[in-house]
Amino acid sequence: MQRKTKINLAFTLPGVPDATDACVRRLQGLLEAKHGIDSCHVVASSEPSDSEVCVHFDSDVVTIAEVRDLSRRVGLELVERYGHWRADLQPMHAGKASAIESRLGRVKGVLEVAVSPGGTLRVEFDRQVTSEDRIEEAVGEWLEQPGHQADDHTGHKHDGEAHEDEHDHSAHGHAHGGIFGARSELIFAVLCGVFLLVGWLLETVADVSSWPPIACYVAAYLFGGYYTVTEAIEKIRAGSFEIDLLMVVAAAGAASLGAWAEGSLLLFLFSIGHALEGYAMGRAKRAIEALSELAPRTARIRRDGRESEVDVEELRVGDVAIVKPDERLPADGFVIRGETSIDQASITGESAPVDKLPVADRESAAADPEGVASDHRVFAGTINQAGSIEVHVTKTAAENTLARVVTMVNEAETRTSPTQKLTKRFERYFVPAVIATVVLLLFAPLVLDEAFSDSFYRAMAVLVAASPCALAIATPSAVLSGVARAARGGVLVKGGGPLESLGRLDAIAFDKTGTLTEGKPRMTDVRPADGVSKKELLRIAIAVEDLSKHPLAKAVVRDGTAMLEAKSNGLPKATNLKSITGRGVQAEVDGRTAFIGKDELFSEVDGPSLPDSIRSTVESLESEGRTTMIVRYDDRYLGVIGLMDTPREAAQRTITRLRELGVKRMIMISGDNQQVADAVAKAVGIDEARGDLMPEDKVEEIKKLNSVAGVAMVGDGVNDAPAMASASVGIAMGAAGSDVALETADVALMADNLDHLPLAIGLSRATRRIIRQNLWMSLGMVAFLVPATIFGLNIGPAVALHEGSTLVVVFNALRLLAYASPSTDGS
Repeated sequence: MQRKTKINLAFTLPGVPDATDACVRRLQGLLEAKHGIDSCHVVASSEPSDSEVCVHFDSDVVTIAEVRDLSRRVGLELVERYGHWRADLQPMHAGKASAIESRLGRVKGVLEVAVSPGGTLRVEFDRQVTSEDRIEEAVGEWLEQPGHQADDHTGHKHDGEAHEDEHDHSAHGHAHGGIFGARSELIFAVLCGVFLLVGWLLETVADVSSWPPIACYVAAYLFGGYYTVTEAIEKIRAGSFEIDLLMVVAAAGAASLGAWAEGSLLLFLFSIGHALEGYAMGRAKRAIEALSELAPRTARIRRDGRESEVDVEELRVGDVAIVKPDERLPADGFVIRGETSIDQASITGESAPVDKLPVADRESAAADPEGVASDHRVFAGTINQAGSIEVHVTKTAAENTLARVVTMVNEAETRTSPTQKLTKRFERYFVPAVIATVVLLLFAPLVLDEAFSDSFYRAMAVLVAASPCALAIATPSAVLSGVARAARGGVLVKGGGPLESLGRLDAIAFDKTGTLTEGKPRMTDVRPADGVSKKELLRIAIAVEDLSKHPLAKAVVRDGTAMLEAKSNGLPKATNLKSITGRGVQAEVDGRTAFIGKDELFSEVDGPSLPDSIRSTVESLESEGRTTMIVRYDDRYLGVIGLMDTPREAAQRTITRLRELGVKRMIMISGDNQQVADAVAKAVGIDEARGDLMPEDKVEEIKKLNSVAGVAMVGDGVNDAPAMASASVGIAMGAAGSDVALETADVALMADNLDHLPLAIGLSRATRRIIRQNLWMSLGMVAFLVPATIFGLNIGPAVALHEGSTLVVVFNALRLLAYASPSTDGS
């Protein structure tokens, strides 16, 4: 008999970060291989801890208990076996990043390795085959240098309580080693140029024998070729034939012909180009590293009634931090005393300071810190501008929003975009093709009347011309710059994939509540049924909704209490709140059941059917754009409450800007009734509105839109996580301080501000344009130089044009760091 059971991922894979982790896919494969289990799939949730694995099995072969026990055992084996290791190296050029990837790829047990030119390294490995020490030893040349400073190891051990074992290193030492530290490649390149110049002057101006110029050229070869040869050997040992090999062969060929000056010039320009490329990439990297330097080193706290100053790493959840004017906040938390305005542009990108007030109840705020309103919450690294405040600390230094953003941006650098993958595949085939072409050119004397030395020289020139250096750096340089610029503007983009995809899409779907609207509805109508007073209707409604955290429930409690307080009415106590997904809630009030929800709810629960008078009231309110809540207490219908969620001030302005950026289709999806959806859509300028959607209906709508042309989904990152996961790109608003939003979205707008959406869209489109320009420039230069060198262009000009195009590509990408979002009146 076929049956199914759902097993919580937190139970199966303790500490798994989310349902997309590679170990979740391994778990599925291992379970499906077991006899009696037909299939399994992941049921993702907005809360990572609530995600589940749904297992379909034959109950005649295995029992539910056996399935659950099997999944637990398999999961524990996985978390014990697979680990992750991350390090921060010095920014480098693409060739060096590729060399490190090649070295680590040869380490037995390494499953995946990615190195970004920005210096972020990420490795996934099999613990049964290798270890963190083996991996660190493999890259020890870049990590274990004088001046190297390693951060404390963070992350979690695979001890049944966590999933990843991450080692974060900040390599402030050498880019390539050597006595000169991080500048050694640049210094070697300059020395190569000096010896080249001296040798050329001795050869052309001075009356000396031939050996002094040649000695200078040999020295130029040594300094200019050191790093190029080192990287080429690394790649050859890994079975990879790349750009560095072409340069080495061309320089060696020039020397064999006696063209020492041309060979030295080749190595000089190649090495100086790569050194400057690494410097340019470092600029983008420093834009990201600047974020991590925002938080202060120490914090002034009050413990046991006494004030003291401690390192921020010593802060504990629940501490009270004292922050004076013009000081940076040391931690995430909420204000408990004092009023101020805070410049939080470094986290959320908001241009104007934000007013902050103390919470009314510190204990309830501490119990649900992510539920605290934004006008009470503060973040590490932001600047207190006005008054002195006291802050209840809710996250440690390693877990605060600033630290998470820095970590995620660094990890985003190692996630390759589709274009990067395409260019890497192209290089894999292109370089061997170039070598084959050069070999054929060596046989030109067999068909042409020319000396072998001329054919050999031409072949070496073609080697230089065909090396796709600019192509290798074209995409990663643009992606790194784009991610860095986005982070500076309060937008977290998780890698080149979302950055490219977002720039390609021309359709965006918006959630309504909390995205296009304020998410803070107000109660506008109280319509009691015949024979029922407003007082009775409100007392039951407030008692039940006081147990819920839904925005509509909070509005009923807030506005309803304000109405009753004038009459000093007490409230009954409700218990046993139960949510009926997409329909409403039920609870016990004074021993009797109360229901509050949509009209569909009352056709599904036991009891009297909905009276025509109540139905008529609902239709009347909904026609005016109200969201309605019907209240039934026991078997009596008490009436209808109408609420209205007003559109955000920035919504219409944002929609207009998106149209100007080229977004052709914008759709609003909502769980509210169609009339409410239509009213909000008309107010903000959206043409399509789809209401009455359950959470699973939203997913289906996104899948339909995605199947046509691709769509981005904008939501709050919590309730809309399944729909965002189904979209080509998921965009979460108000992600600052929200762990769930940061984990679930491909793009996270740190501020709860729609004005930042055009920045994300515009920047992604600009990045895509830069990538296209770089690709055309790099491929165009190869297409020009190859035939030019075949027909006689010398190595010198070929090298100058070749390396010049590489630098143009890099600095073209760096223009993204200065990208300016289209201005608006409200930004």
